[in-house]
Amino acid sequence: MKTSAFTLTLAPMAGVGDRAFREICRELGADAVTTEMISAKAFSFHDRKTLALAEVSPGEAPVSLQLFGHEPEIVAEAAAYFSRLGVYRAIDLNFGCPVHKITAAGDGSALLKDPALLYEIAARCADRSAVPVTAKIRVGWDREHINAGEIARLLEKAGVSAIAVHGRTKADLYRPGTVDENAIKEAVEAVSIPVFANGDIKDGESAEKMLKNTGAAGLMIGRAALGAPWIFSEIRAALEKKEAPVIDRADWMRRHVKMAFLYKPHAAGAELRTHFAHYLKGFHGAARLREAVSCASSLEDYFTLIDSIR
Repeated sequence: MKTSAFTLTLAPMAGVGDRAFREICRELGADAVTTEMISAKAFSFHDRKTLALAEVSPGEAPVSLQLFGHEPEIVAEAAAYFSRLGVYRAIDLNFGCPVHKITAAGDGSALLKDPALLYEIAARCADRSAVPVTAKIRVGWDREHINAGEIARLLEKAGVSAIAVHGRTKADLYRPGTVDENAIKEAVEAVSIPVFANGDIKDGESAEKMLKNTGAAGLMIGRAALGAPWIFSEIRAALEKKEAPVIDRADWMRRHVKMAFLYKPHAAGAELRTHFAHYLKGFHGAARLREAVSCASSLEDYFTLIDSIR
């Protein structure tokens, strides 16, 4: 399979897609990354935490900024502002988040039930953004309402330049075995813009299967990268029929810790606990290690933990 045209990107992930993790993924083979979800409504109130989520580092470029919201003018205003900062390659619109507190407010994948409003948001953003606008969707609200092809056509008509399609419905949440490759394929075939496939891509075999069955222009990887940011280099090697690079996991964990404390010295201790819960899966004595993670708060604590794993 020819893979040079395919792109591997890191999916936006709330709570874990922080600057340090994104930069680590870029160094380990991700072609591009996206910020955590940023509320357009919160931005309109100049919320400090929201603005902090938009901070990026030079090492993670190219990086997109992801916005969510259901009020067209408010989302478009945020897109216009962030697109003119000169640091993002694209503004990505979230029409896929399945979390209840997001959909209950009419945001995320709730907009799949209102294609007209979704189109208006995308069109206004595309009109006002100084950089390309992309979008992330799910294949539908539930199994009775699969509409990925319809939504993809509307997004292309609105001026969106690329789409990522998560192969589950909102109702599926993240349940294994529920990815609908046929629905992703329908979206791919419905438009002329690039469509990226997302969902249950965890190794070279699943990556090759997804590309073959959907015809997608590339892959977006999310939860499988948690605790294994080297998945990008491993998948690329598998697709190119090459030997996977040798990864010193402890060294990359130490690098992650250093970067986390560099970017967020006062919050890194807590932020890293979630990442290390993933890093430690499968290790002998994982329960003891998880207990040590729960008490870790400083760079030295994490380095001591990593040394104990070695």
